Amino acid sequence: MIIRKLLAVGSACGLTAALACGLVPATAHAGEPVPGATAKVELVLDVSGSMSAKDIDGQSRMSAAKQAFDDVLDSTPQDVDLGIRTLGANYPGNDRQTGCKDTKQLYPVGALNRDQAKSAVATLQPTGWTPIGPALLAAAKDIQGGDGTHRLVLITDGEDTCAANPCDVARQIAAQGVDLTIDTLGLVPDTHTRSQLSCIAEATGGTYTTVQHRQQLTTKVTELVKRSTDTAVTPTAVQGAGTCEAAPVLKRGLYTDRETFSQNRWYRVEVSPGQELRASATVSDDRSVNADYGVLLRGVTLHGREIVRDDESGTGRTDAVSAGIRYPKPEADDDTPAETVCLQVGNSFSAPASVKTTPGLPVELSIDLVHSPDQPSDVAFFGLGRGWWLLGLLAVTGAVAGLLTGWAARWRMNTGGTR
Repeated sequence: MIIRKLLAVGSACGLTAALACGLVPATAHAGEPVPGATAKVELVLDVSGSMSAKDIDGQSRMSAAKQAFDDVLDSTPQDVDLGIRTLGANYPGNDRQTGCKDTKQLYPVGALNRDQAKSAVATLQPTGWTPIGPALLAAAKDIQGGDGTHRLVLITDGEDTCAANPCDVARQIAAQGVDLTIDTLGLVPDTHTRSQLSCIAEATGGTYTTVQHRQQLTTKVTELVKRSTDTAVTPTAVQGAGTCEAAPVLKRGLYTDRETFSQNRWYRVEVSPGQELRASATVSDDRSVNADYGVLLRGVTLHGREIVRDDESGTGRTDAVSAGIRYPKPEADDDTPAETVCLQVGNSFSAPASVKTTPGLPVELSIDLVHSPDQPSDVAFFGLGRGWWLLGLLAVTGAVAGLLTGWAARWRMNTGGTR
């Protein structure tokens, strides 16, 4: 679940401006995107020599990428300025210093001319090195400026072959305070590539996806480009605890964490009277895992009593599985304190012995607190909550309707028999 940005209204509204406070849109904080502003996206494509390998649906990785780019360009929204940068596309030699500078903007970030962009991509041939770090630094400059979201989508089939650690580069970009998300896609990656790309994405609140089929690449890149039009909160990194007592207290927002196979992580949320807690947890399988798995999200009291829970299972056909809960806290006197709800996020993922357990699986946790009278819900305990009385009423109504129908049928039969 994506939590929309909460626009801040100035606290110094005077009496004469009180009515206007609810009508005038708030100003976005520095570094945050302005809702409705044009988004900027740059696709960073690896064109190194290894992209000639033919292991994606019987064709080369480069051919699969070209076909995917054609589909992505056709579906790019009008309110997105899109550009394309390559790495390893021009220098075929063995000089590392030269090869590590081989990154070039193939199509400038701006209003998209689909025919020109497709023609530029069609000329690409697997050539040289894999300077991921230098390409990310250059791409970050390509999309700077503007009031919309900024997103880089890196598509590569290998680790950086240059001296720079691209994960450190991503952290450096994130430290600049610019609203920039880097998503990474690994084409048939090995363990080291997967780890490096996961680190790059995690540094900026992005996502990592393993790609083994052309259609999968098309679908994921299209999704990421369209996601740039959502002015969503950048996820905040958080580390859950092994017990509720030691768990961090979370407020409304979107959070990211990691947990190893079959691990449980705990978090705490303060729910005031009249509020409803809405939480969801998504665990992604960013590596090879066994087919059957599941995710558990529970809310319990500080004393261990379960309040609400949801668990969802997967069969290996998806790269993420989610669970969600709602818990309404009834209105009470002003002196009634907030209730501490302990959230447990668990998973039943498993993997072959050859698969590394670290870093843990990516977890996305969404927390929302709404005022119950404004947005009421009868969904709380195992999907029932306050709605038990409604189910009871329906049951009674059904029983009465059944009796009446039975009596009517018997009356018609008896009446028909006397004719």
